[in-house]
Amino acid sequence: MECFGAIGTLLGCSAGAAVCGLLFAAFKLGLLYQLFHKTETKSPRHGGESVAEVLRAHGVKYVFTLVGGHISPVLVACEKVGIRIVDTRHEATAVFAADAVARLSGTVGVAAVTAGPGLTNTVTAVKNAQMAESPLLLIGGAAGTLLKGRGALQDIDQMSLFKPLCKFCASIRTVREIVPTVRKALAVAQSGTPGPVFIEFPIDTLYPYHLVSKEFTVKNPPKGLMGKIITWYLNNHLMNLFAGAWETRDVSPLPVDIPQATDDQVQRCIELVSRAKKPVILLGSQATLPPTPADDVRKALEDLGIPCFLGGMSRGMLGKNSPIHIRQNRRDALKEADLVLLAGTVCDFRLSYGRVLNRRSKIIAVNRDKTQLLKNSDLFWKPTIAVQGDAGSFLVRLSKGLKGYSCPKEWPQSLKAGDVTKENANRAKANEKTEHHLNPLKVLHQVDELMAEDSIIVADGGDFVGSAAYILRPRGPLQWLDPGAFGTLGVGGGFALGAKLCGKCNLDLNYKPNTKRRSTYVLCLDTF
Repeated sequence: MECFGAIGTLLGCSAGAAVCGLLFAAFKLGLLYQLFHKTETKSPRHGGESVAEVLRAHGVKYVFTLVGGHISPVLVACEKVGIRIVDTRHEATAVFAADAVARLSGTVGVAAVTAGPGLTNTVTAVKNAQMAESPLLLIGGAAGTLLKGRGALQDIDQMSLFKPLCKFCASIRTVREIVPTVRKALAVAQSGTPGPVFIEFPIDTLYPYHLVSKEFTVKNPPKGLMGKIITWYLNNHLMNLFAGAWETRDVSPLPVDIPQATDDQVQRCIELVSRAKKPVILLGSQATLPPTPADDVRKALEDLGIPCFLGGMSRGMLGKNSPIHIRQNRRDALKEADLVLLAGTVCDFRLSYGRVLNRRSKIIAVNRDKTQLLKNSDLFWKPTIAVQGDAGSFLVRLSKGLKGYSCPKEWPQSLKAGDVTKENANRAKANEKTEHHLNPLKVLHQVDELMAEDSIIVADGGDFVGSAAYILRPRGPLQWLDPGAFGTLGVGGGFALGAKLCGKCNLDLNYKPNTKRRSTYVLCLDTF
């Protein structure tokens, strides 16, 4: 009897396992989903419309592209809902333009490119956006869902290429996944430390049912049982691809998670700053990120009255001639300072990996990214207080907490005097005559005198960008664009295109934007 009981138990377990296996197979094949969700075979709608609806709901105004068949439905649908399609002649330029829009508008920049070489052409631009911390959505085409890995046109492992470059990567498997996946990608791009995200769209998830179904028809299927299995499998895959595709879904933006300093951290920083005699602020690009408007950050800095060195996108934050904006002799100032506030600034090669900081100084470091916050702190510097949070909102809270505080006047005045001395020396160098070529410093000084007040400076190049950074004076916040920490050459054309569309005029130091626009300056200075 015990033997029969054991056999019965085994049979019961086997049956249970078989049932579980069947249920799992039914789930993977979409059979369970199809029981409750209809496939509308007569609908003319397509997946590109779902993409366009989500982008419009998120305030996207432009999609940059180099047109390809894989992604055409996305472009057609976006244009129909009022999103402007901007065609470029290279995929990298499309991503650079989207990067510029992201930096200047506070929304996610969007680029759409075709599969295979279309995507591989964007790799440098996407890496540049990652290192510049720009929220960017890259939409890429792909081979059909059943043709991946089977030698289809332009079929490569695209996900492996972009996973190291993007905060979030996804490959769409069914049309119903489009809306939630795009919403999630846009939220991830803006959350925490902003950066690029990538969504791969197999071609059969973007075109309408009646066109896709033609590609699933087997003209001469094998005879017998195998032929019936193949035909059933293909038909089921097609039906699952479009099952529930056009049900009403929420397309509104998901909450964006932005790290903030705690009240205790802010209070500790207030106490440190209030005791400082020679404080200095080093402002980085993160200070220009949403949700704090750049004008609010500017007012906070002016209220604090602390001397500021501006880097990256923060150039122009204090206008053309602010008494607290120090442009020269940064190394000397840091050696003399008794408190340094790194507001979105990273101790990488730009700060000699932290070696320029005085070990006796109190150092407050604020950065959204923990790795960047503490970079090289194990070697050359140590933060007194390290705050993983948004730099812009931190500065506003710090200013409010220090209401009535005034930085000792002699300190910024002495630094400003050093500025004047160094700038006079630079102007003397600019006036030196050259035998064969233009003097680049002379050109930059003349450009600074002539450019319009609403110009956006697009600096493209290597050493030339470095020279432009300490000679040209952006007239206000968000009026300077350079590659960022990656130092990519060739960003100029895309950056100028994106900046122009954001409603500003441009000063492009390498490429030729549309010269019909008022106050646009065109200088080809990439030989310096």
